[in-house]
Amino acid sequence: MSAAGPLALFLDMQAVERGASANTLDAYRRDLDDVALFLTTLGARLEGAGTAELRAYLADLSGRGFKAATVARRLSALRQFYRFLYAEGHRGDDPAAVLEGPKRGRALPKVLTVEDVSGLIATAHARALEQVKPAERLRRLRTVCLIEMLYATGLRISELAALPASAARTRGDAIIVTGKGGKERLVPLGGAAKDAMAAWLDARRAAGLGTSRWLFPSSGASGHLTRQHAALDLKDLARAAGLDPAALSPHVLRHAFASHLLAHGADLRIVQTLLGHADISTTQIYTHVLDERLAAMVRDLHPLSDAE
Repeated sequence: MSAAGPLALFLDMQAVERGASANTLDAYRRDLDDVALFLTTLGARLEGAGTAELRAYLADLSGRGFKAATVARRLSALRQFYRFLYAEGHRGDDPAAVLEGPKRGRALPKVLTVEDVSGLIATAHARALEQVKPAERLRRLRTVCLIEMLYATGLRISELAALPASAARTRGDAIIVTGKGGKERLVPLGGAAKDAMAAWLDARRAAGLGTSRWLFPSSGASGHLTRQHAALDLKDLARAAGLDPAALSPHVLRHAFASHLLAHGADLRIVQTLLGHADISTTQIYTHVLDERLAAMVRDLHPLSDAE
């Protein structure tokens, strides 16, 4: 059995049974192709590798200077691949079952302050009013809609970029978003986000883009704005607002949405639902915000506190 055969079957299973996105499938393919390339240097094949060869691969990753998070991700791909081969009867054993990953602490997400985000939004609106060429004004209005929506909803940029134009025409206070694995969830919308979407719809209609099915149309293969272009627009906005462009990305705004909600009293389970996390453990990376809030409550409310 060739390496391409079981790998193709594995990716098909991930797509059909688990609803893996194209980005997730590409990541699995890249990771397992890298494993296969290393195994050829040992005279082994991907589908027939043993535990010793896989341990050698993980050691090679560390020797190449890969971070613990990357090694852990590669190990996860290996475990899932060989578990699949074993379950489907392509192997009589699972060589990855006993492998141990690197010990690593979970990094806290980068978080903007409320003042940072307010400044970014104010700058985006101010730039959209400047006298510039029509194409540039259209891009700036799109940036206003992007940042208002990202901060108001906590959507993943892949979810926001692929929103249909019909989402902006809703008269309700929420939109239905299709997230990872094709799962749908209801996401509330505030007035500022709805106003930004309405202004963006008017602008793209005036620019002759009103017939596109996507909220953020593009001439690219997907038909809608890419994550990369959205990130570049935000970095341009960061520079205009006097912030370090490296400190701003769509995912940083998602972190700001979650952290600011928790800091103002939101329940962790509610934030989990809004973010579209399947497992509460993913959301628990934000518990440092809860710890700070609890410490502040004790400091401010306990009768024997030193706070004045």
